[in-house]
Amino acid sequence: MGHAICIWYWMNLLTIAPYLVILLACAPIHAGVMTRESMVQAFPAPLIVGEKEQGVPVWPILKQDATVTPVIAYAFESIDLAPIPGFAGTPFNLLVLLSAKGEFMDVRVLSQHEPVFLDGLGEGPMRRFVDQYKGLSLVQNIKMGSNLNSANKVGSANVYIDGVAKATASVRILNQTLLASALKVARAKLGYAEGRDPDLVARIKPDVFAPRDWDALVKSGLITQTTFRNGDIDQAFAGTVGEGLDLDAKRAPDDGFIDLYVAYLNVPMVGRNLMTADGWAYLQRRLEPGEHALLVLATGRYSMLGDDFVRGAVPDRITLHQQSLPLEIRDLDLDTRLKLPAALQAAQWRAFRVIAPSGLDPAQALDFELHVTRSKGMMYPERVRKSFAFGTALPASYFQAASSDNKTWHAIWTARLWELVVLIVGLTVLTVALRNQLWLTRSTRRLAWFRTAYLLFTLGFIGWYAQGQLSIVNLTALLQAVLSGRSVHFFLYDPMTVLLWTFVAITFFLWGRGTFCGWLCPFGALQELVSKLVWRLGIRPVQITERLDARLKWVKYAILAGILIVACFSVPWTDRLVEVEPFKTSITLVFGRAWPFVAWAGVLVLLSTLVYKSYCRYLCPLGAGMALLGRLRHFDWLPRRAECGQPCQRCRNDCTYQAIDKKGAIDYDECFQCLACVAIYQSDQLCVPLIAQGRKLNRRGDIPIVPAPAARTPVQGEA
Repeated sequence: MGHAICIWYWMNLLTIAPYLVILLACAPIHAGVMTRESMVQAFPAPLIVGEKEQGVPVWPILKQDATVTPVIAYAFESIDLAPIPGFAGTPFNLLVLLSAKGEFMDVRVLSQHEPVFLDGLGEGPMRRFVDQYKGLSLVQNIKMGSNLNSANKVGSANVYIDGVAKATASVRILNQTLLASALKVARAKLGYAEGRDPDLVARIKPDVFAPRDWDALVKSGLITQTTFRNGDIDQAFAGTVGEGLDLDAKRAPDDGFIDLYVAYLNVPMVGRNLMTADGWAYLQRRLEPGEHALLVLATGRYSMLGDDFVRGAVPDRITLHQQSLPLEIRDLDLDTRLKLPAALQAAQWRAFRVIAPSGLDPAQALDFELHVTRSKGMMYPERVRKSFAFGTALPASYFQAASSDNKTWHAIWTARLWELVVLIVGLTVLTVALRNQLWLTRSTRRLAWFRTAYLLFTLGFIGWYAQGQLSIVNLTALLQAVLSGRSVHFFLYDPMTVLLWTFVAITFFLWGRGTFCGWLCPFGALQELVSKLVWRLGIRPVQITERLDARLKWVKYAILAGILIVACFSVPWTDRLVEVEPFKTSITLVFGRAWPFVAWAGVLVLLSTLVYKSYCRYLCPLGAGMALLGRLRHFDWLPRRAECGQPCQRCRNDCTYQAIDKKGAIDYDECFQCLACVAIYQSDQLCVPLIAQGRKLNRRGDIPIVPAPAARTPVQGEA
């Protein structure tokens, strides 16, 4: 009967699924909500809101200046330009005011569906986070961390903004949404490079190195030389007020004006050959991920920096472009010596930093310009400036081409590397333990100690510390992202979730649902640990009737179906329904939440001490999903005897999950793999068939022998 109902449910769901897909496919791609009237209210006088443009969905913002009305900024909604899904599968929608110089004049959150900010931490921390962007610029390297230079953030090349505790991944998605949408506007309206995402650029290969001298580096194309002669410069000023002012050029037009050498100093083949080991190590510490150090060296009668150049500043005489995008170069102020040939020992050189948000792509040529200014007159001199192009291109063997996954989630994985290592070790230990279940359960004391220790690890490290609680939100987010045609890359912003889901997906085929629900669910661990404490007080859980238990186990499937169906139609209602899960309250926020949510989570924990793990067994929609996916299991891997169920009922009576039927068969959809039945199976003091066999041997006077594990009923798939 149960299987018939399940088949009926899935057949009906599959029947309506195509209509759901068609309905969602017909929805508009752009989801902007602002009208011209609402924009005027958002940006009142003296600002003037222009008409929304058709090509790029932006609103020009103008301001009266005497007799002219120039465009001073562009306003836009991020969801029209960069709809990056959050952890609910729905993007942030930000209202952004970007100045004509690429500065954030205003950033507001119009809508969001992040679980941690919905009745969790609340929107206050998120709005304080967003306020930090005001006054920052797209040419700055905006990083998560302590806001160390907040007092001077406008002029700083690197600026740190404070994150939000327990919402690290969510604010990184918000940050990516803001920068990605702003860069699209900057490319279209502010002259930034067309079609290039700073997170989708080539990367320098860090492991390509061989000893080379200066001449070999020049020959291989890693150092590029450009020579400008006096006559070249003088000819450029012909017909201007600067013509004929350089007497040296007249006397010796073929002599050198300046020789320029350019190279990527952060390419190991260059930096390690030109710098000492200490100097190279120091350079690596100075550069953040995605940044570049460019070496520019000059000889000749013209200074590439000028007399008024200040160390650590942006040079006036040299500028850099790449694919029409002006890139700021700032002196790194390196105090080191380079290994230069004798002819270049007196050369003038500087190392310039290019920050990561500038989007410098090592796969594209660098276009430098040397600016030469001539002036005529003393009191009010007439000045004319000419620019002279030079540049370099990095050989292909020294960079890795851009790929679609070079996104900012890489930094999160790197930052949480040690946590991931600990998790991998923990998962390995669990795998070994379940693989060697007979050894683990040979002693009930050993099993009890191991299980308690692992549940503490799950609750303390995976749950409260690393925030690795899997959730029904993961499934609704995936469903909503797929149906709306959005990428599912947002999962990569939470490496703990990715790693846990990967492990759990593999174990579906081996052991079924119970690996996660019984060992890796932090809320499940919390319930079990609290129950153990209560049991020590002499309070035992109630064993409900078999008939009622069977009916209650269907409730979680109904909850799952309701949530998934609503997720196809309404994001706000999905946000409300997923609150049936107490995970966000008890694990993510550690009960630091509004009292109704805390009361709900507390009631569920207390109820589990009366009806053992009642939430997991009867209400959990994620558990229902795990049970359905757990049917991919290929093995009945827990050992059984022919006497199990006929006539022995010991394991069935002792199973606190009521997952063993009268015939002794294990219902793997409801089994949490606590291994208590396996401990009974091996014990000559607990297993009734073994006890009976021991008594029979004693009556005959033989020495009782505990049957070896090979005596068990063969596992499905075994010989």
